[in-house]
Amino acid sequence: MTTTTIAGRDDRITLRFMTTPADTAASGTTVAAGSVMEWIDKAGYACAVGWAGTYCVTAYVGNVRHRRPVPPGSIVEVQARIVHTGRTSMHVVVTVSSAEVESRAYTPATTCILVFVAKDADGRPTVVPAWEPRSRSDRKLAAAALDRIPSRTRIKRLMLDEEYDEATAAPRVTLRFLVPPGVVNWGGKAHGGTVMRWIDEAAYAVAAAWARDGEQASSAVAVYSGGIHFFAPVRIGDLVEVDARIIYTSAHSMHISIHVRTADPRTPHEMTLTTQCMTVFVVPGPDGVARPVPEWTPELPGDARLHAHAREIIALREQIVPISASLTLEP
Repeated sequence: MTTTTIAGRDDRITLRFMTTPADTAASGTTVAAGSVMEWIDKAGYACAVGWAGTYCVTAYVGNVRHRRPVPPGSIVEVQARIVHTGRTSMHVVVTVSSAEVESRAYTPATTCILVFVAKDADGRPTVVPAWEPRSRSDRKLAAAALDRIPSRTRIKRLMLDEEYDEATAAPRVTLRFLVPPGVVNWGGKAHGGTVMRWIDEAAYAVAAAWARDGEQASSAVAVYSGGIHFFAPVRIGDLVEVDARIIYTSAHSMHISIHVRTADPRTPHEMTLTTQCMTVFVVPGPDGVARPVPEWTPELPGDARLHAHAREIIALREQIVPISASLTLEP
């Protein structure tokens, strides 16, 4: 019997579905950014697995720009496409669009790049089929993916080299819980998208508390998440700690650093860093324009160092040209 390989055939995928009440943010007026990031990871994962023909893991998610909110009750379309391959890795661009049920006119809401690593049956990185651009959009997206690698590497190094002192006066929220079986993927670990939802929930909690502007606080929303690096898997039954702290505020935004750590419940003090990122929240007014937020001024030396660190990351991030949603949706 001859087995026909299907790896390397399909470099694109489209998912389409309705939002559910569980996707809605605390304000009730929009879909939570954590739900959007779950969709991004699911589509990107399906695209990567389809190309590699084997199990894959999320290694990185970058420059998640929430250009506009997704209204509850929308039809959502998530398109993912391969734009670059390394020896064992795949760069996937994902675009989330939404439409009203009546119109079916889809408008892009979020675009980002993810990096997946293919794994063999023993969980080791395995070679993936080489991808070659064929269309104009393929070539431009491939170039954009390559252009981002140096900046991403530099930002990752800066984030990993920074120390987060426990002696802090920064606004901070820490969530702790056990990983439930319902979030397991085919590799027996928690979905990367689920971890990103936890990140959004912790970041929202600290942003809403800091904004503390009556009813407006509940409408704090994520507009950007970047440098989401996955260092280790999150296993079912692990004790999870999601630590979010504000490290910088501008006139209208709150920049929040998040660390996800896990441990065996029998040894809760032996924590392993699994995921790290920075996210930006704003409080939109009735007109959609971000409202002013209280200024946070660091008092302790460690907080002042992180404040400067955030400004350095922001400056590097601003050098990265956003990927056009119209380009990602081209044939």
